[in-house]
Amino acid sequence: MLNFATDIGIDLGTANVLVYVRGKGILIREPSVVAMEKDTNKILAVGEEARRMIGRTPGNIVAVRPLKDGVIADYDVTETMLRYFMEKVSPKPRLFRPQVVVCIPSGVTSVEKRAVLEAAMEAGAKHTYIIEEPMAAAIGAGINIYEPSGNMMVDIGGGTTDIAIISLGGIVVSESLRIAGDKFDEAIIKYIKKMYNLMIGERTAEEIKVQIGSAYPEGEGKAMEIRGRDLVTGLPRTINFTSADSFQAMAEPITAIIDGVKSVLEKTPPELASDIVDKGIVLSGGGALLEGFTKLLSEETGIPIHLAEDPLSCVVLGTGKLLESMDGLKSNIIVGSRSV
Repeated sequence: MLNFATDIGIDLGTANVLVYVRGKGILIREPSVVAMEKDTNKILAVGEEARRMIGRTPGNIVAVRPLKDGVIADYDVTETMLRYFMEKVSPKPRLFRPQVVVCIPSGVTSVEKRAVLEAAMEAGAKHTYIIEEPMAAAIGAGINIYEPSGNMMVDIGGGTTDIAIISLGGIVVSESLRIAGDKFDEAIIKYIKKMYNLMIGERTAEEIKVQIGSAYPEGEGKAMEIRGRDLVTGLPRTINFTSADSFQAMAEPITAIIDGVKSVLEKTPPELASDIVDKGIVLSGGGALLEGFTKLLSEETGIPIHLAEDPLSCVVLGTGKLLESMDGLKSNIIVGSRSV
């Protein structure tokens, strides 16, 4: 039986891919990981199944993340991953090719935009539209972006942190930092290596960040046992790691994000700045869930901080709202498009 066209919104993140289908909501929420054979480049697994293979594959199999710092690092693998997710929500044979809205970090180059457009078209889209992540996050968080008033959105994803001042349906000032959740993980790995002579993997670092990670100096005092490889003896060893340790480890990337927020505030026109002081800053993305981050940012900026209702899904919900009201696809929110 033939399927009719399905309009699809995609949050193409460095860490996770979320897919929204018009009229059905979010149907896919999986890691941006592809497992493949080294010699033949044959795809073995995509998404959650591939993520479980990270750090645990034999020599001939490699688990790769085709997006780095919010942009496509491996074009062919990204196209394969997009095709896999699009066919999962809109199986073949299709009567019509789908319309697709894809989110990208603000401030990407025209070459990077073209790579995303071409990957989506090759994966089977009829029309592809590109929208910037902070704009999509603001729409998904329920902010009225068209009013003549300043709104500040900070989206902390896996590869990038997007900071933007939005007014009258456009981005007035923005900054995209290549510092986000992945840099938190890297900082934890480096800290444990330096302080404890212990090597841990990416997955362990992410578990530490999620379970006991703290952005605030006086965290809750949580602790967990960490297992890794001793760099002196080469044997497995266990250490006790605390929230205070995690704060020390992640201090540098956290400070860089706060400096980025301050930098955007400094460039904001005075009228919009006064709106933001009244309304506060809205946070979205997985990094915004880091323990103590909202408190620290509020203290550093002197502005109230609001965590979006569903921080992890804000961006893809924004694409969904655009798809549900197709007029949005004709507005100046769209920063790039391509059709068959």
